[in-house]
Amino acid sequence: MKTVLFYIHDPMCSWCWGFSEVKKQLFKALPAHIEIRRLLGGLAADNDQPMTVEMQQHLQRVWQRIEKKIPGMKFNFNFWQNCQPRRSTYPACRAVIAARIQGDEFDEMMTARIQQAYYQQALNPSDRDTLVDLAAEIGLERQLFSRDLDSDATQQTLLSEIELSRKLHADSFPSLVLKIGDSAWPIAIDYLDSSIMLESIEMLLSAGE
Repeated sequence: MKTVLFYIHDPMCSWCWGFSEVKKQLFKALPAHIEIRRLLGGLAADNDQPMTVEMQQHLQRVWQRIEKKIPGMKFNFNFWQNCQPRRSTYPACRAVIAARIQGDEFDEMMTARIQQAYYQQALNPSDRDTLVDLAAEIGLERQLFSRDLDSDATQQTLLSEIELSRKLHADSFPSLVLKIGDSAWPIAIDYLDSSIMLESIEMLLSAGE
């Protein structure tokens, strides 16, 4: 019976960045037979309009909450002065897909590079030029990435992953869903301790045997 752990995320989701280290610990500890599948949930659709002041203030409060909740997490709040924020994460999601086309290993690499640029370097991953530069930095072929970033196929892949995320009832990011055969089980996110999530997964595996 096939077992898949779906990780549903968005590269511009601040809680996903906060989860990154504990997520690595969890994935490393998983039983070898569990397939890990990363899905882009698409936090915010394409939008060329400046982000409202209210949304900017809300997101800054979220960043502050994450810093308080997760030891060692620090955000570069210069982003809000240096950039023109837009509520648009689909470009960054498509960038991860375009990176993946050049090799599966680039999926996670591109996600991490976008997060570093956004949260630590105060760069704007809603901007196409920023995404192309970041792709080149991690070793992707620039022209190929640029073409794939804008392709209809990449957009359709994103929409398909968003649709699957919704079918899995992943309504917030990050989300973990364990699929054992035809049954799907949400795994509660713990931002501080991977062992709690691992225990939940192992209990579900035992129950399914």
